[in-house]
Amino acid sequence: MSAGFLLFSLVISIAVVVVFCTKVKMNPAIALILGSLLLGFLTGVPLVDAVDAEGNAVSGLVNVINNGFGSMMGSIGFPIGLGIILGQFVSDTGGATVIADKLVSMFPNKYAMYAVGFAGFVLSIPVFFDVTFVILIPIGVALMKKLDKGIGYIVGAISIGAGVAHTLVPPTPNPLVAPEYFGFDLGVMIAAGLLFGIPMVLISVTIHGILMKRGLWKTDTDENGNGLNVDELNLPEQLPGVFVSLLPIVIPIILILLNTIVGATAGAVPAWLDFMGQKTTSMLMGTLVAMAISMKVLGLKKTEESAANSLKSAGMVFLITGAGGSFSSVITAAGVSDAIKGLVSGISNNIVLILLIGWFLGVAFRQITGSGTVASLTTFAIMQSVAATVAIHPVFIALACLDGALFGATVNDSGFWIVSNMSGFNFTGGVKTYTLGQAIASVVGIILIIVVGMISLLF
Repeated sequence: MSAGFLLFSLVISIAVVVVFCTKVKMNPAIALILGSLLLGFLTGVPLVDAVDAEGNAVSGLVNVINNGFGSMMGSIGFPIGLGIILGQFVSDTGGATVIADKLVSMFPNKYAMYAVGFAGFVLSIPVFFDVTFVILIPIGVALMKKLDKGIGYIVGAISIGAGVAHTLVPPTPNPLVAPEYFGFDLGVMIAAGLLFGIPMVLISVTIHGILMKRGLWKTDTDENGNGLNVDELNLPEQLPGVFVSLLPIVIPIILILLNTIVGATAGAVPAWLDFMGQKTTSMLMGTLVAMAISMKVLGLKKTEESAANSLKSAGMVFLITGAGGSFSSVITAAGVSDAIKGLVSGISNNIVLILLIGWFLGVAFRQITGSGTVASLTTFAIMQSVAATVAIHPVFIALACLDGALFGATVNDSGFWIVSNMSGFNFTGGVKTYTLGQAIASVVGIILIIVVGMISLLF
């Protein structure tokens, strides 16, 4: 089967997934599975287990899909689930609010936008974007009134900070699965997410603030005054301290990074550190600490309820992530990955072009589907085979794919409507804050990724 037909089949399958997600409003997990089946049919993957002409066993299409799902879930299923539970505990105990208040209070008033953006960045490491926004918007509104700043400044800063961390820093699902696709250590992903994410937030908040200051925001046309009442959060009476609130977030990050750093510098990693630095074990430690804090603050019954509530969203994350693994598995079994390698073999020395391709794919899928998760997983599946053909470390390719999926979407993005409705914005207001803020961050990000990636080749 020709490479051209294999690539054509991939394009058709992706187009079907996109149509199912956008026009039919089908669940992304089901759409990805159907896309996997279609790709297998088009490329001639056997429907059932068979033996090829050389006597080698060949898995049937259903087994390829099942094995791809199982392989992905077997590697990152527990860390994803534990991360979601951890984030729920941090939110329900009021720890996220405590962290946000403390971070904002640490900055002088003239740097309030950076304080809000950085608070969004820290909170979105363990907590989903929408929860982070709910926590921070009352703090932002209070700052707005105190500093006489327009709400567009505040919402833009929150959208940038929370969006960048949710996109680049594990244990959120997309950056958590990136090492599985590209074959590098999770500690490298955490370090890269933090090292690139923080300057992305600072630079992007600055640029967005300048645009606001120069008249981008029009109160009469960008606000409708119908924002939700977010003055009061349902918080427990006894809140944990800021140090205690940070512990569940910091513990797994430190363990994973320590394991990676010792392995890279000393060669041999002590058995205890290797064990504690595994993603499942480290996330378990953080979750146990968060649970202990929750039991002290909320009591046993509410702690159990909090854990149960977190699993309502976890199931969908599992399905979508696992289905992405299935799609990637079919791409490999069908020979499409080899066709992609052949396609890029002539440009494998052009690192900038490779990184831009990964970024543009992420941007395109985010705009089409509105889902950062679908955009990231689809781009990973395509770029996975490219990573082995270029000299640059695969973390830069993963970062480019993730950063492209950060590029702000609009009407087909649930985050856009959460921000717009809660802030009392009309469509243009949402575009000027959520969409524009994250688009700026994405562009800043790919520039940093390219510059640092090229510098890394000198060493």
